[in-house]
Amino acid sequence: MIKKNKMNAFDWINYVVLGLFALITLYPFLYVLAGSFNDGMDYAGGGIWLFPRKITLANYTVVMKDAAFWKAFTNTISITIIGTVSALLVTSAVAYAMSRKELRFHGVFQWINLFAMFFSGGLIPYFLIINMLGLYDNYMVYIIPSVYSVYNMIIIQSFFKSIPEELREAAVIDGAGEIRVWFTIYMPLSKPVLATVSLWLATGFWNSYFNTMVYTRGGDLATLQYHLMKMIKQAKVDTGGMDPSLLEQTTSQTISFAAIIIAILPIVCVYPFIQKHFAKGVMIGSLKG
Repeated sequence: MIKKNKMNAFDWINYVVLGLFALITLYPFLYVLAGSFNDGMDYAGGGIWLFPRKITLANYTVVMKDAAFWKAFTNTISITIIGTVSALLVTSAVAYAMSRKELRFHGVFQWINLFAMFFSGGLIPYFLIINMLGLYDNYMVYIIPSVYSVYNMIIIQSFFKSIPEELREAAVIDGAGEIRVWFTIYMPLSKPVLATVSLWLATGFWNSYFNTMVYTRGGDLATLQYHLMKMIKQAKVDTGGMDPSLLEQTTSQTISFAAIIIAILPIVCVYPFIQKHFAKGVMIGSLKG
């Protein structure tokens, strides 16, 4: 018979600490969820901690009818999809090149990448470059500056180095070029690390509001998180033409709670499909070289 390991004091402390940490992390989400389903006027009276006291869908109805919210939502979805795919392709292509020791000036490129990773010119020079390139108040300001990350390149490069060299040699003998080797051999074999980096990229694009705030005038180019920030800070939402009886059941705070819940749903839905690759991708990409 296999003996079961007995729980010791250290194990119990670990479980308690991790359980408390999980509750601390989960509670803000539950609090916002409860507020989003609660009557706004009733919520203003206080006492809502875990469950809604007076359930209503009015907050979600108001958000659903907010044209500016859905414009920002659409912008963020397109930015996340286009930005993630573009960044993954560009970064993985550079990672493949940097994983090849026969690359000319390999050491120079490696040094330039590491230098750029730790040092930057600052916000003002960066803003001037964005303006000079004609990217200010341009949709592509969300995509072009974000297509390459040195840190992600290093993670993918380490994974590429773990792929047997014999596979590449066999492909080259069969007449495959470097682009074909990268795209048809290295990319399919690197799903764990690519899924991990994709999650990082998608989360970054989805949660971004700074680029809208600094590099655009807002308006039609506003992202979802920037719109939510305005809703929360200004305590204001476009309610033109809505049923007055509906608005009586809401406040700006409960409406913002409903908007936050809607905003996080796509990431929450996508994460379970990527989770199985996440730990494996991080470990292999960071340890193998």
